[in-house]
Amino acid sequence: MPGLPRSVLFVCSHNAIRSPMAEALMRLQFGSLVRVDSAGIRPAEEVSAMAAVVTDEVGGDIATRQPKGLEAFGEYYEDGPFDLIVSLSPEAHHTMLDLIPALGGEAEYWPTFDPSLAEGSRDQVLMEFRSVRDGLAKRIAARFPRPSTG
Repeated sequence: MPGLPRSVLFVCSHNAIRSPMAEALMRLQFGSLVRVDSAGIRPAEEVSAMAAVVTDEVGGDIATRQPKGLEAFGEYYEDGPFDLIVSLSPEAHHTMLDLIPALGGEAEYWPTFDPSLAEGSRDQVLMEFRSVRDGLAKRIAARFPRPSTG
């Protein structure tokens, strides 16, 4: 299994649901051990309220986060390229492959359902958002090893 990267960028379509949730979950898991950020190919105006609710349930806070696009990581990004870019939507993955190695050393694609497409009652939609959150948390825990404390 690959080691823990120094930096990870999560990218999805709008930086309103999947990538900010993944960023928050990664921060909860690793704190300052990993530089983590997120972006969208076409950033939304605001983070999804449902995404904020389900992220808050596990201790993350994305409610006041402002979605951003890839232009935030121009060629003069002060901290340099990311070790790993994780794409969460097909559109993001195709875009990110063209930005290796300028923006990141390598890229991975984690296909992730867009819960904004869910239909039903508020509770049913929240369950879909929780499912995406929990799937991302499991994927992060499986992919990134916890550093030894011994």
